[in-house]
Amino acid sequence: MNDTIQVVCENLGRTLEVPMGTPLSDLVRQIAEGKYPFLAAMVNNRIKELNYKLYTPVTVRFIDITSFEGIRVYQRTSWFLLQKAAEDLYPDHKLHIRHSLGESGFYCEIEGRRSFTQEEIDSLRQRIEELVREDLPITRRRLLTSEVRERYAEHGFRDKITLLDTRPRLYSNLYTLGDTVGYFYGALAPSTGYITRFDLKPFYNGFYLALPVRTDPERLNKEVQQHRMFGIFREYQSWVELMGVPTIGAVNARVLEGVSGGMILLAEAFHERKFAEVADAIQKANKEKGTRVVLISGPSSSGKTTSAKRLAIQLGVLGMRPELISLDDYFVNREDTPRDENGDYDFEVLEAIDINLFNEHLQRLMQGESVDIPRYDFITGRRTWHNAPLTLHENSILIIEGIHGLNPRLTPSIPDDQKFKIYISCFTSVAMDNLSRISTTDNRLLRRLTRDYRQRGSSALATLSRWASVRRGEERHIFPYQENADVMLNSSLFYEISVLKPFAEKILREIPDTVPEYQEACRLLKFLDNFIPIPTDTIPPTSILREFIGGSAFTY
Repeated sequence: MNDTIQVVCENLGRTLEVPMGTPLSDLVRQIAEGKYPFLAAMVNNRIKELNYKLYTPVTVRFIDITSFEGIRVYQRTSWFLLQKAAEDLYPDHKLHIRHSLGESGFYCEIEGRRSFTQEEIDSLRQRIEELVREDLPITRRRLLTSEVRERYAEHGFRDKITLLDTRPRLYSNLYTLGDTVGYFYGALAPSTGYITRFDLKPFYNGFYLALPVRTDPERLNKEVQQHRMFGIFREYQSWVELMGVPTIGAVNARVLEGVSGGMILLAEAFHERKFAEVADAIQKANKEKGTRVVLISGPSSSGKTTSAKRLAIQLGVLGMRPELISLDDYFVNREDTPRDENGDYDFEVLEAIDINLFNEHLQRLMQGESVDIPRYDFITGRRTWHNAPLTLHENSILIIEGIHGLNPRLTPSIPDDQKFKIYISCFTSVAMDNLSRISTTDNRLLRRLTRDYRQRGSSALATLSRWASVRRGEERHIFPYQENADVMLNSSLFYEISVLKPFAEKILREIPDTVPEYQEACRLLKFLDNFIPIPTDTIPPTSILREFIGGSAFTY
């Protein structure tokens, strides 16, 4: 009987023959130590922890902190260490990881504490450093869900229990670190010794956890320069708590109770109120400073187009005459698009826009001329024209939306006092539980998968294969300008992933296991499994969500 198996190790570029039952951690020892330790591995394009044992022939690729999958492992493991340290120092209080800040930092609070001194933060840091030096094992066990529920109850984890109760399963996984238990919806490093770089500093009512940046792991982003964005997160966090839906378990419970319709109307009304407030601010700027141009920027799938249209309605209510232009319509023809370092089309750079034509049209419009605005066809990749000239009148205000809206190089000829700058993104405020936030990036990716499949002829594989490039473009060309906005808008809806779930699941299952994107598809499918779906018939036709799922009252 053959008791060995063949393992194709991509890091080595060759095939190994190993005994059946060999853990991945044993294979790591056969690979020359890199600059950063391996945190997990992709086994047949699915992420596995290093204690995973091999029993069949597989292809393995070990990952470190410089990959998107690896940085997530590092972050989740850091959160578990922080949970352990917080429980040790504040046993009667619950840790909350509220939301991300900066490139790789997180704002955290401890329930019942309104502030932290530097000495208290130093004590928390020292406790984490002790845990790292002890190199304690992090273990995962598969138990009856009833047992896991009991363990959660012992620790007062009502948030985790609610999610278990609304998505019942016979068995569930439980992580342990010493006497601390938890679950983080993804792979963790095998022990505490892997978390060698982090920092803590007091911040508002809690503290800021700084972790390494994926593209430069030697760097910790210790300074928070996103105070305006932080304010948006805090506002929405307070609001979802007031509405009684701070976590997915709470949202699921509302859906199961049959009251999702009222929940949706409240969320949409909150959005409408924000658009009205921004319209009031624009009207004021128009009267006081002569502002005539509204620039809307934000990362992919933030809902910029629908936001522009809804804002236009509110401006119309105030007696103004809004006119809309999408920067996407000024894309150069696909064959003229700049290419990135890999030779692929780079749609994220400013040069993918025909800047000269755009500014020529902008100047003519501001001078009162009529201009034929182009229309870009995403399927053919070519610019088209239509016979609908645009003219600005005395009470007109021009709304320009696109990812480069806040880049000063886009509109150099327009004085700053004639611009009103809006940054919009999907700042997801509902969480999986108190320690596992929902990434705004994941929320936007689910939106984009759904929209591009329906409207732009893109498969889920095509969208996922381009997502890394999209994110790099955001980091280079969008995020650096976000704090320059006059106003920030949050386009997220706390119920939306429950609506997106059936759309996204269908197309994600089309991705074969022979491609690297299969891992991301599996991760998203596992994530979506935690949500109770909401039917689309209760979604208003003016909702931002309609931009992605269809059925909008607006024309795109």
